[in-house]
Amino acid sequence: MYTLSSKLKLTAIIFMIVGAIGLVIGFIQAPSNLDDVREMMAAEEHHGESSHADESEANFAQAEHGMLLDDEPGRNAEGEHTAEAGAHDTEHLEHKLHQLQNKPWAAIYVAAFFFFMISLGVLAFYALQYASQAGWSPVLFRVMEAISAYIVPGGIIMFVLLALSSFHMNHLFVWMDPEVVAQDEIIQNKTAYLNVPFFLIRAAIFLAGWFLFRHFLVRNSRRLDEATDNYYFKKNFKLAAGFLVFFLISESIMSWDWIMSLDPHWFSTLFGWYLFSSMFVSGITVIALVSIYLKSRGYLPFVNNSHIHDLAKYMFGISIFWTYLWFSQFMLIWYSNIPEEVVYFISRIENYGLPFFGMVVLNFLFPLLVLMNSDYKRVNWFVVMTGIVILIGHYLDVFNMVMPATVGESWFIGIPEISAVLFFGGLFTFVVFSALTKAPLLAKRNPFIKESEHFHY
Repeated sequence: MYTLSSKLKLTAIIFMIVGAIGLVIGFIQAPSNLDDVREMMAAEEHHGESSHADESEANFAQAEHGMLLDDEPGRNAEGEHTAEAGAHDTEHLEHKLHQLQNKPWAAIYVAAFFFFMISLGVLAFYALQYASQAGWSPVLFRVMEAISAYIVPGGIIMFVLLALSSFHMNHLFVWMDPEVVAQDEIIQNKTAYLNVPFFLIRAAIFLAGWFLFRHFLVRNSRRLDEATDNYYFKKNFKLAAGFLVFFLISESIMSWDWIMSLDPHWFSTLFGWYLFSSMFVSGITVIALVSIYLKSRGYLPFVNNSHIHDLAKYMFGISIFWTYLWFSQFMLIWYSNIPEEVVYFISRIENYGLPFFGMVVLNFLFPLLVLMNSDYKRVNWFVVMTGIVILIGHYLDVFNMVMPATVGESWFIGIPEISAVLFFGGLFTFVVFSALTKAPLLAKRNPFIKESEHFHY
């Protein structure tokens, strides 16, 4: 039985406290009105970024106070032109205001979704082991069950964020803004699907389904420990098969709703699979990291290098799969050069070049070069190093999915982003390692447990 160390518990709580304080600071620093935006833009211009915006701001201020308007016929046209420019500048400032106000919200959304998708990916991997009757993995079942425990608090947090967006507490989903929809024919044609009540109903159905499947899978696994036959194993076999069908459908729709609809004009038929590959490899990576940590503390003596080797093979293989999907999506859209499709990647390459191409290096080149050698997959510190890089890369992947649509060019990794990772990372760690204390670390009555304990090659 695992005992949660006070040191680890304290570390997780400190991360959450520091993260919460940083998020509060991020919200305080966000502008509250157009005057705040003007001051922030003026401060940027003062540091030599641009002098052109100074002229626009001056013209806007004059137009706003009517200083350029008078009764002379020769100047009326000039006044009308300046008024139009002032109206345009006001619209630009409002857009900038929404982006800057979105920044702490988007940072929370990225981190909340990232850690939630890890737990969901682990739950899918766990169900896959039951459905395939895998013989190598039962010694890792308790680790998988513990990581998937975060799906409940993480899912509740995600639903709250979606609900707050629908109540117009932020501007993350532009299709939720009636003023935007009234002027956008493309979004109007999607309102039968993209409307707040149906959006929240779908989210509630998916979360309830994932919660229930996870609850019954874990409950049957614990009951199997005390059973005298394989009744609960057979129940989990059927339950896992049903869950995988539900998961593949719900995960795809979830990816459209929670991520792709941030850019409501853009769509990709590969997007569900693309997001799945990201959550799957991230989940498997966390299984490897937690297993190595527990083994180093003497809690998993039955886990050997062959188990770690197999997890590392999944990390390697799914990283290649992710790259295949990323390149297929990118190459086809870029080569076809259809304006309404390619703009998605143009905005990311022009404004997010470093995180956009950086994630490809971290998610593909690094795992490829490090884990290609079979021997390295058995070296724990190699697997840990690669796992940390993979998780950073897939955080950047989610960052690239969310930030361009919500904050545009007004991005940088600052206090809100770091604080959100600390807060949700601390919460994730606390929930996972607390869940490990709820049951013995060995699923002793699983019919494949002996095969798993003696898994060597």
